[in-house]
Amino acid sequence: MPSTAADSPIINPTAIEEAFIHVVAALIWRDTDPPQFLIAQRPPGKHLQDYWELPGGKLEANESPWRGLQRELEEEIGIWPTLGEPYLQVYYRYPERNILLDTWWVEEFEGEVEARERQALAWIDYRQIDAYRFPPADRPILDAIRRSDKAETTRPL
Repeated sequence: MPSTAADSPIINPTAIEEAFIHVVAALIWRDTDPPQFLIAQRPPGKHLQDYWELPGGKLEANESPWRGLQRELEEEIGIWPTLGEPYLQVYYRYPERNILLDTWWVEEFEGEVEARERQALAWIDYRQIDAYRFPPADRPILDAIRRSDKAETTRPL
């Protein structure tokens, strides 16, 4: 894998030859006008506290990304994804840790969204992204959201 600076994300890496934390995250849309997606605020005391992110979390040992995403979403926001597909992976080196952010587009789920860990939740549309502070690793994902079909349907002609 090519060497990168901490602020240079690698999109959809093919190989990672160093230790990293595998994190899964969900892009969950709701059909509003304009379409909105769910974000959650990181709690105090955690890495990048108070930043906003897509809901999800760390994979456990020997856990598949889809199964880990189901577990994390049930624990954090009370839903169980039933249909989804890989969206985008970002490998990012923070000064204190390396992460692989594995994002999934969750198309269907069971349950109702609720803040089970007392975290702040918000539904936002692509035009509101810059009003929130997101971790650097999330930037390529947010850029992809801005270019997505969901955002395109809300742009003025």
